[in-house]
Amino acid sequence: MYTPAHFNESDLAVLHGLIKAHPLGAWVTHADGGLLVNHIPFLIDESRGEFGTLTGHVARPNPAWKQFSRTIPSVVIFQGAESYISPSWYQSKRETGKAVPTWNYAVVHAHGIPAVFDDRDRLLAHVTALTNTHEASLEAPWKVSDAPAEFVDALLKGIVGIELPIASLAGKWKVNQNRTAADRRAVVEALQEKGDDASRAMARLIGESLRSD
Repeated sequence: MYTPAHFNESDLAVLHGLIKAHPLGAWVTHADGGLLVNHIPFLIDESRGEFGTLTGHVARPNPAWKQFSRTIPSVVIFQGAESYISPSWYQSKRETGKAVPTWNYAVVHAHGIPAVFDDRDRLLAHVTALTNTHEASLEAPWKVSDAPAEFVDALLKGIVGIELPIASLAGKWKVNQNRTAADRRAVVEALQEKGDDASRAMARLIGESLRSD
């Protein structure tokens, strides 16, 4: 990933935070002479390995678990906040006219060689942890144990676990760090005025970059 120094994010807590907030990863791997892409919700275990370990699962009929490269690292891409940025928002545009559109975004790329697991107890622990994580904020959280045991067992036979120990982790926070503080404040105001969730999320990231300068 092309990452100019001013867009680089290397704080492990920040990178893990994006993965937790946006857990649907695009898993890209070499397979049969080409690239194979699957979109999978992942959990990250920060305690395992220097950069953490990802776990997910695919349906057993999905050929990915048989075809992925065991020698060439995969990459899992996690997409955070993103937004179009109009040059008309910049204060400097009104002063000099020297501005063009851009797209702001925050992404994390996790690289590593995956492995497969399909023993029942480990799969049950995985789907239980995945469920509990995403049900936690609901008023009446659903639990795996709410379903009949024989039904759960049948479904577990239909999936295969994927584990990816992260060998390297790269983050890119493209949030107007190459613009002046005045331009960034103007972009924050414009995004807040738009008012949609994506715009507010990007406004928060730009605001954080301003506070860290």
